[in-house]
Amino acid sequence: MFKRSLLPLLAATVATSLGLAACSAPGSKDGEQVVNLYTARHYDSDKALYERFTKETGIRINLIEGKPDELVARIKAEGENSPADLFITADAGSLWRAQDAGLFQPVTSEALAARVPANLREPEGNWYGFTRRARIVAYDPAKVKPEEVDDYAKLAGPRFKGKICVRSSDSVYNLSLVGALIEAWGPEKTGEWVKGIVANMARPPEGGDRDQIRAVSAGVCEVAITNSYYYIRMATGDDAKDKAITQKVSLAFPSLDGQGAHVNISGGGVLRHSPNKGNAIKLLEFFASADSQRHISLHNNEFPASPDVATPAPVDAYAKFKAHPMNVAAFARRQPQAQSLMSAAGWR
Repeated sequence: MFKRSLLPLLAATVATSLGLAACSAPGSKDGEQVVNLYTARHYDSDKALYERFTKETGIRINLIEGKPDELVARIKAEGENSPADLFITADAGSLWRAQDAGLFQPVTSEALAARVPANLREPEGNWYGFTRRARIVAYDPAKVKPEEVDDYAKLAGPRFKGKICVRSSDSVYNLSLVGALIEAWGPEKTGEWVKGIVANMARPPEGGDRDQIRAVSAGVCEVAITNSYYYIRMATGDDAKDKAITQKVSLAFPSLDGQGAHVNISGGGVLRHSPNKGNAIKLLEFFASADSQRHISLHNNEFPASPDVATPAPVDAYAKFKAHPMNVAAFARRQPQAQSLMSAAGWR
């Protein structure tokens, strides 16, 4: 159903050691406590979390890194002998793919229930979100009025004919957004919206989210569909050129049926054949803790999942938006249907 072939990706899976030792087998030596983490998050800031977890618990983290589909393919290939304890990735769509492959086991945890709002976790406990990101729009304020981009439906209208930049249809971020529209509107109305977006593209899809924002600044398009943290990273980072771009490009949080902007997650779940299930739950609870949510928000420009965790500066300047209450699993499971609609409309 999805465009990427998993077999070439499987060969490219990378195992790295953080001085925490990369794993090849379950268990531990001489009774040492371990947890085998398969992660698609590739941020230096996460290393500080791993080190803190080990210091606080005495549990060593064995790390396997790769792209989401690579890791799913690897875990499937390892089967019942997989050493994988915990799978962490960005986007509920990627977590759903792992769930659909039968890779997770449900987890009940008082700490996770308390730290993760119900709409940001899979209803049966297969996976939990610990930070949020919104799929929204960047626009040229010299050409576009804020009220023209305050609703997702407006993006597909004739006003933006030839004026939208967006990445490809196999982007899990776009699949999740279209999945949310299917969940809210049904496939017929969403199919028309997808056709409208294709008709409104200023160019064929290319590049990542930051490339779409840069294209708005360059005058290639007036509006770009992007994840919030890409824009925030450009606006608050050390790259002077990117900062200058965001001074010319504004960020808007469109609403879906008046209920708020589409919100996705970074999160994870305990794997079906986890040899260290208790340690895996502890690590997942650690990621969902207030301190970890704040750390990830600060360093990766996402928003905390828990409403009682204050968003740190400079991300807090972008945090005062209304988020749609849709459960993340509801749109995640719509990914195949979203892909079908997008392919039929010619969204490359």
